[in-house]
Amino acid sequence: MADIFIYLGYFVLTIDLILYTYSFFRKEEANVFFVSYLAFCFIMQFSMEAMYHFHLNNLFLVNIFIIGQMIFLGLFYNSIFNVKSQKRFVLISVGAALLILAIQFATDWGQFLRFNLFEITLASLLVVIFALIHFYNMLTESKKYYYISIGVMFYLLTSTVLFLIGNLTHNLSKEFKFLSWQLNSVLLVMYYGFILFDWKKNFSKKSVN
Repeated sequence: MADIFIYLGYFVLTIDLILYTYSFFRKEEANVFFVSYLAFCFIMQFSMEAMYHFHLNNLFLVNIFIIGQMIFLGLFYNSIFNVKSQKRFVLISVGAALLILAIQFATDWGQFLRFNLFEITLASLLVVIFALIHFYNMLTESKKYYYISIGVMFYLLTSTVLFLIGNLTHNLSKEFKFLSWQLNSVLLVMYYGFILFDWKKNFSKKSVN
């Protein structure tokens, strides 16, 4: 059953990437940083899947994915914010987070090769804060990327909890750990679904000639 949601997630992500790429290159509507984020997700998801099938440890790719996600979504929110102080906050906070993580990896490289509780929490909650700022801005501005931000907040908060549980239950039964991965695959499908729905609401009608 878990494989169904995993491959369904890949399918929805692929559709998202195709649609947003079309809206960017053909209609010049989609945000370049968000399209880049989707492309990054696509590459990372299939890289992790390939390493899994070759029975290779892909946990370092999970850490790259978490960090890259923070960077791309940080740039995305920075580009749609209109207030200079908010844009400055995004750049400074992402830069500070990268510096802190660089110091952590330099002092203990092993953190990069396993679930890094601190990294996951820091990167995910930082992006959630950006999404909250966007919700605040939408009180007086247009509601563009509204459903994307809902998906970001929903997925990052819930997946962070699951990643924490996955790391804390490292020595527990395989069945319990497998359940957390099953739930994460379901949440990922829902997240990519929010992104797809946002495209439908904001770009689909505009794409019809």
